[in-house]
Amino acid sequence: MNIRVKLYGVFRIGRFKDEIRAYPEGTRIAEVVRDLGFSEHLLGTVVVNDRHVSVEQELRDGDCLMILPLLDGG
Repeated sequence: MNIRVKLYGVFRIGRFKDEIRAYPEGTRIAEVVRDLGFSEHLLGTVVVNDRHVSVEQELRDGDCLMILPLLDGG
């Protein structure tokens, strides 16, 4: 299945801003976070299709996942 992943703040450093990524059916957000190599203690807000969700939520084909760090500023 294809998931649009959008990264914000420090999560973009050395990665990407917005990318379509392929994952197997039944993938949970926590698995995407681990796949991207993020430290879970930096994880802030997680949004799927404009709704705040838990990292345990299962993703569906075509979902838009936004991952924001705990703190961001400038």
